Amino acid sequence: MKENKCIKYEGLFTFASDEEFQKHLEECNDCKLEHERMQKVSDLIQEVAPQLRAKQRDFARLKLACASFGIVFCLLTLGVINLNQDVHDMILYGQTMTVEDYGFPVDSYGLIMVD
Repeated sequence: MKENKCIKYEGLFTFASDEEFQKHLEECNDCKLEHERMQKVSDLIQEVAPQLRAKQRDFARLKLACASFGIVFCLLTLGVINLNQDVHDMILYGQTMTVEDYGFPVDSYGLIMVD
């Protein structure tokens, strides 16, 4: 034989008013036991919440430190490139290397000179 258990707890907890929900808890033992179990889970979550928030803050600090390091590294690298004129002249925007830049002998037309 199947035992008739009340399955209204979730619906009443979600959609009913507080007075209606409390009234049902006073009348129904199944829902009262379910409510006690949910209260225990809620208490456990409240107990662990500060540690979880602390871990989230530590992770956020780690991300901030990594992003800051990346920004500083990029700025220093770009600073070195701008100060070093040899590197700077080679990577100017739109500049292309010619045959003469590679050290090949060229004639007056800019073509490689062949003997």
